[in-house]
Amino acid sequence: MSRTDYVFTSESVSEGHPDKVCDRISDAVLDAFLTAEPNARVACETFATTSRVVVGGEVGLSDKDATKAMMGRIDAIVRDCVRDIGYEQKKFHWETLKVHNYLHGQSAHIAQGVDKDGAGDQGIMFGYATLETPEYMPAPIQYAHAILRRLTEVRKSGAEPTLRPDAKSQLSLRYANGKPVEVTSIVLSTQHESKKQKSKHIREIVEPYIREVLPESWITKKTEWHVNPTGTFVIGGPDGDAGLTGRKIIVDTYGGAAPHGGGAFSGKDPTKVDRSAAYAARYLAKNVVAAGLAERCTLQVSYAIGVAKPLSIYVNTHGTGTVDEGLIERAVAQCMDLTPRGIREHLGLNRPIYARTSAYGHFGRAPEVDGGFSWEKTDLVDALKKAV
Repeated sequence: MSRTDYVFTSESVSEGHPDKVCDRISDAVLDAFLTAEPNARVACETFATTSRVVVGGEVGLSDKDATKAMMGRIDAIVRDCVRDIGYEQKKFHWETLKVHNYLHGQSAHIAQGVDKDGAGDQGIMFGYATLETPEYMPAPIQYAHAILRRLTEVRKSGAEPTLRPDAKSQLSLRYANGKPVEVTSIVLSTQHESKKQKSKHIREIVEPYIREVLPESWITKKTEWHVNPTGTFVIGGPDGDAGLTGRKIIVDTYGGAAPHGGGAFSGKDPTKVDRSAAYAARYLAKNVVAAGLAERCTLQVSYAIGVAKPLSIYVNTHGTGTVDEGLIERAVAQCMDLTPRGIREHLGLNRPIYARTSAYGHFGRAPEVDGGFSWEKTDLVDALKKAV
């Protein structure tokens, strides 16, 4: 029997965190290639450190001249990302940083499997959904994201001009009878303008926004606050700590409340099942819960490189299901084509919709008119009900 009374913690990082800077650049490169050609192939990795960004990996367009032209745009793409995030500090400034481009053509051995509609690699992917929040997400990670997203809004609007891009949040929630009821601790570290600003000053700035985001009853007199606990955080971003694409996979998904297959998302085109099948798994798990078939659902799919059909589908409703899990497994396979091509077509993934996913989580976001976050739709509810 699973525990119903416990404390669970999740963390998030802002778009100015060094690893997230790299995720943003990698996904912006992907979007640029998909804008040029919906079937573009991209596996882009980014490394960032003091005054320097290195971009590398495999890319491909059907036209060689178009590929060459795109290569000439990489420098501008990197600088646009860094400028939008807000880095204009001495040792990491969008105008003065050096950009190294080592992108090259996709491996023919990988392409031969993908071109036959097979998966771009082997792997296991997980999706998860729960009734804890209106977004069907675990509460700790959803609210940890929300805190940083709100601080980014007031930083960029000019309402809080002394805040800087790099930030981390961590939220510990107490659960009673399986429901989140209280914040036991809040950890918030944010980069700021002046060495004269100490922890007390930063808390005075950020606390109203944190209280604005969190349910009012969750913060109590017992809640522990740790705001910039080291005292000073002026040097941030890739100047303070090097960044790399794909190092925040738990931040990107469910904050540790559900399994993760291990593959990162950013910089990968949707032929890579690390990304597309993880989106499909979330989509199916969310629709299972939205359909009332369970209060919680973990869904796993697995693939082999060059093979289109998934090797396995597994569903766990953690004792909350209203129907047999085997029925749900058969229903999801009936309601959605889980081949890589089927996923891309069903969710409309061959579009430039990825830079926006690079910070504040790939899940728990509202579906957008242009197809962004299409995997958050609950349009499969009726089909699932009928199938079971």
